[in-house]
Amino acid sequence: MKKTCVTSRGIITPIFREGDDLAGEIVKSICEASKEESFALNDGDIVGVTESVLARTQGNYATCEQISADILRKFGGSEIGVVFPIMSRNRFSVLLKAFAKGTEKVYVQLSYPCDEVGNELISVDYMDEKGIDPYVQDFDERTFRAVFGFQTKHRFTGIDYIEYYKSLSDNIEVIFSNDPAYILNYTKNVLVCDIHSRERTKRRLKAAGASLVYGMDDILSESVNGSGYNKEYGLLGSNKATEEKVKLFPRDADKFAAVLKQKLYDATGKNMEVLVYGDGCFKDPVGGIWELADPVVSPGFTERLNGTPNEIKIKYFADNDYAALSGDELSQAVKQSIAKKDSDNVGKMVSQGTTPRRYTDLLGSLCDLTSGSGDRGTPVVLIQGYFTNYATE
Repeated sequence: MKKTCVTSRGIITPIFREGDDLAGEIVKSICEASKEESFALNDGDIVGVTESVLARTQGNYATCEQISADILRKFGGSEIGVVFPIMSRNRFSVLLKAFAKGTEKVYVQLSYPCDEVGNELISVDYMDEKGIDPYVQDFDERTFRAVFGFQTKHRFTGIDYIEYYKSLSDNIEVIFSNDPAYILNYTKNVLVCDIHSRERTKRRLKAAGASLVYGMDDILSESVNGSGYNKEYGLLGSNKATEEKVKLFPRDADKFAAVLKQKLYDATGKNMEVLVYGDGCFKDPVGGIWELADPVVSPGFTERLNGTPNEIKIKYFADNDYAALSGDELSQAVKQSIAKKDSDNVGKMVSQGTTPRRYTDLLGSLCDLTSGSGDRGTPVVLIQGYFTNYATE
C-alpha cells in the first residue's frame, strides 16, 4: 500500500552558460539521477526549472549603458522621480545606477516603514514611538533624519539603503512618502518601480497630473542597442549579474516549457509537466519579508498546471461529518468523499478554510524552497505525487 504522497527532489545539474542546450541537459540530469539513485519517473511528475538558468542560456542580459539609453529615450534626459523601489543590492542597485546615468537628476521616493516586499527601513515600533503616521506624513531626507536619525539599517544586511542608494551617483536625492503623488512636488516625470501594485500607482500618478509615467515593465520591453529584453516585464524580475550588468527575466518561458515537456516524453515515455519558476510567494515570519520580488512566481508552464486544485478539507470532514468514526471506517469514508468531491455537497465542504491558490504559485514556492538560492547546485526540481491524494492507491 502506498505510504507517501508528494516528494520534491533537487536535481544537481551542470553550471549552465549562454547558448547551452538547457532542455537537453535537464533531461540528461533527470534521467541520470533516476538511474543512479533508483527512483522511477512517472506520468504526472512535475519538473521545475529556475528562471535564472533559462535567462542565462538565452543570454538575456542588459548593461547599465543599455538601460540608461532606454531611460534617455523615454524621458529625454531631464530629471525623473523613481517611486517605490525595493531596497535591494541584488534587485535594484545596478538599475538605479543606470537610471542616474540616463538623466540629469533622480529623486528616489522610498515608502516607509518598509518597501513593497517587506524590507524594513525603520522599525514599526520606533515609528510608533515617534508618533508618525506613514499614510499622512511625508519627508525630505533632512526632516526624515531629524525625526528618525540613522536608525535605518536593514536588520539582515546591515545596509543603510538611504546612504547606499545615494552613493551610487552624485545626482540622486532621497525622499519619503507612501503617496505616489508626493513625487510630483519634485518632478512630473516618473518611473514607477513597485512590482505588484504598479498599475494602480501608474493610474494614481496620471490622475494627479504627472507628465510622463512609465513602469519598470516599460524599460527594455524591446532590445535597445543590442540588449536583452522582456516584452511583458521589461526590467521587472531582473537580478544583478555584475556591477554593470543585470540578467533579465527570461523570454518565451511557455515555449521552453513545451519543448522540455516533449523532450522528457521522448526520453522517458512519461507525460510530465513543466514550469519555470522564480521567487516563491511566502513571507518570512521573523523579518516580515515577502519573498516575491519577481512579477510572477512562474512566467511559463504547461497547460495542466493552469488553474487551482480541487481538494476537500480532510480535517474538516474528520471533525464534523465523520467525527464518530475511527480507524479503517474513517479512512474509507474520507476516501469515498474524495471520490465524490465534485458533488454539490462536497463542493461546499471544499470552501471550509481551503485557500484558492493557483497550481503555479504553490508549485513554484515548493520549488524555490527546495532549490534555495545558495550553493545547492539544484536549479531543477522534480516533484512527484503532486496529483495524488489520500484516496490514491
